[in-house]
Amino acid sequence: MTSHAPLSRWSRLLAWVSGDVVGGTLMIGAAAVGLLWANSPWQESYRALSETVVGPAALHLDLSLSAWAADGLLAIFFFVVGVELKHEIVAGSLRNPRQAGVPVLAAVGGMAMPAIIYVAIVMALDPGPALHGWAIPTATDIAFALAVLAIFGRGLPVALRVFLLTLAVVDDLLAIVIIALFYSDGVNIWILFGSFAVVVLFALAVRVKKMRWWILVPLAVVAWVLMHDSGVHATIAGVLLGFCAPGKPIRGEAVPRTQQLEHVVRPLSAGIALPVFAFFAAGVSLSGGEGPLGALTDPVAIAIVAALVLGKLIGVLGVTALVTKVTPLRLPDGIGTRDLLPVGFLTGIGFTVSLLIAELSFEGGIHEPAAKFAVLVASLIAAVLAGFTLRWDAKRLRTPDMNRDGVTDVDTGRIGDRPHTNP
Repeated sequence: MTSHAPLSRWSRLLAWVSGDVVGGTLMIGAAAVGLLWANSPWQESYRALSETVVGPAALHLDLSLSAWAADGLLAIFFFVVGVELKHEIVAGSLRNPRQAGVPVLAAVGGMAMPAIIYVAIVMALDPGPALHGWAIPTATDIAFALAVLAIFGRGLPVALRVFLLTLAVVDDLLAIVIIALFYSDGVNIWILFGSFAVVVLFALAVRVKKMRWWILVPLAVVAWVLMHDSGVHATIAGVLLGFCAPGKPIRGEAVPRTQQLEHVVRPLSAGIALPVFAFFAAGVSLSGGEGPLGALTDPVAIAIVAALVLGKLIGVLGVTALVTKVTPLRLPDGIGTRDLLPVGFLTGIGFTVSLLIAELSFEGGIHEPAAKFAVLVASLIAAVLAGFTLRWDAKRLRTPDMNRDGVTDVDTGRIGDRPHTNP
């Protein structure tokens, strides 16, 4: 009888780690530790740890710990993103094009405007290699943004969370495409095809009557190794593998395999992969130049902060206003235009993917420390502004027809009323 107690405690622990607030807090805490350690009297030990090389050289996997975090552990996070995408497209918020139209188009605007602002500022201040970072402010950190919404958005419609999730998932999908197209070089087509072939085998294995981890995990590892060796950024393998999972129940199961896999992998992503990546990615030494102030006066840093904090807001609000005025598309039930102000700030929390793109844009270059520090500062500013505007929004009275479509909104519940599982 007592043998079930440890399992029950373990399950509760995994569910706790997978939650929006806890997962986001672990990631932020790990980033803070990395930043403080990298700028402490013991910064040499941090650098030594980050640059420690492990892995077999014969397979081209003799990578530093920081590279393993960015290429390996982050692939786990992108696997969860792939599973989420598949679920949302097949059975979730992206299933109905009419309902998904506004957040999808808002995501496109929220990526295009920051890129435009970044390029404009850099062209005015320091044209040249700095332009390589144009994609840094285009990303939104799902985990961080949902954590802020969960903490400060209590009392707002649950539909707002679905809207933000849809927008952020599309944002991540576009960021993945950008990484694949612009940040992968020297691609070996045959090795890439080999990776695709293993992904196909994974797709078949994930559909058998009973999924076997001792088959799925080795296939996933081989697909990742081949993707890494092909020259395409290895995190793409994680997305493709996640997208292979069936989004609807099969074999008489009650729960689709996308959700089964997410339930297993999300604690590993939220509790280990993202915090470890944040620890290494955020460890930017600011001892050179003029310290933090000097880093933020770099043209790249100015462009990133402006693009994430203002560009995201303008892109999301502007496209939504345009779409809802000139097309039949409307905001979902329960969401009004004023709710998009905090959503715009939430999308300015770049963090994970922005830090990754900063590494890919300026790897070893003079702009990398300033770019990473700017991502951290901009994400913090966006999070604070989102928190204030979420509380302001939650305290205001809501009308029966917030989206102004002429139909009384259906009450779908409020954030914080009851616990809800991750999508």
